[in-house]
Amino acid sequence: MIVVAGEALIDLVPQGTGPLAALKPALGGGPYNTAVALGRLGSPTAFSSRTSRDAFGDALLDGLRRAGVDVSAVRRGPEPTTLAVATIGEGGSAAYSFYVDGTADRLFTAPAELPAGTRAVSFGTCSLVLEPGASAYEELMRTAAAQGLFTALDPNIRAVLIPDADAYRARFKSWLPSVSLLKLSEEDARWLGGTPREWLAAGPSAVVITRGGDGLTAFTSDGAEYSVPGERVDVVDTIGAGDTVNAALLHGLAARDALSPAAVAALGADGWNDLLRFAARAAAITCSRAGAEPPYAHEMSR
Repeated sequence: MIVVAGEALIDLVPQGTGPLAALKPALGGGPYNTAVALGRLGSPTAFSSRTSRDAFGDALLDGLRRAGVDVSAVRRGPEPTTLAVATIGEGGSAAYSFYVDGTADRLFTAPAELPAGTRAVSFGTCSLVLEPGASAYEELMRTAAAQGLFTALDPNIRAVLIPDADAYRARFKSWLPSVSLLKLSEEDARWLGGTPREWLAAGPSAVVITRGGDGLTAFTSDGAEYSVPGERVDVVDTIGAGDTVNAALLHGLAARDALSPAAVAALGADGWNDLLRFAARAAAITCSRAGAEPPYAHEMSR
C-alpha cells in the first residue's frame, strides 16, 4: 500500500482565451492527482486527507474510488472545498490563484495509524504550507520516517501561498532527514535554493529533477547521476504532469521492490534509466490531454 497524504481541491480551468473565459471545474490538487495516477497505474493506494461534505467533496472522493484508491482514511467536514483558478500560458504551462480561507482540507489532523500494509507515504504541495494542517502533515511525515517507511516529497512550490519564503525554505530543509525520495521541478529547485548534492547530504536516498519537455534527472546518494529525455508530444496543458511523475516513480519503485534506501542504492544505471523513462512517458500522456488526466496501466504499454 502506498499512502498519499495531502489536499484535494477543484481546479477551475479556462476553456478559452482572455480574463473572462469560461471556467470548467476539474478534480485536482497535487497529492490528489498523485493518488489517482497511482491507482490508475495499478498500485494499491490509499488517500489521507480531509475533504468537504459539499458537492465538490463528493466528486473528489468519487474520482478516487473510480481510480481504485482506498478513501477510508479521508475525514470530512462542513467547510467548503479549496478552489484553484488556473491560467494556461504558452506551451501549456499552468499558473494558479487559490481560494483557501476556511476550507476543509486546512483542518487535517494526523491519523493515529496508517492503513495496514503501508510501505510508502507521499507528501507535497499546498498541504505543507497552509496551517494548521501543514503541521499535521509534517508530523505524519516524521512519524512515517521514524517507523522506517519510505517517504516521498514533492514541494511543488506555490509561491503565492507562502507569506515568508525564507521561513519555508528553512522548514523544507528540516524535512529532508525524514525524506527518502525528493522530486521537484527545475523551477522549484531554483526557488528553494541549494543543490541536489546538498539535499542528498541531508537525508534523501535520491533526488529527481524534472525539466519539462527536456526530461528528468536523478541524483543518488552514491554520487551517480542519470538523465533521460522527455517524450515528444503535442501538449494540451501541463496540469498534473509533475504529480504523474511522482506516481510513476513510486509505482516503478514498488514494482521493483525498491521502497527502501538500500534498494534505491542498488538500482544502478539500468534500473534508474528504465524508471525515469517510464515516468517521462506517463507525464507525456498526461500533457497530451486537458486537465490532470494521468494514464492507465494499459496506456503505458503501447
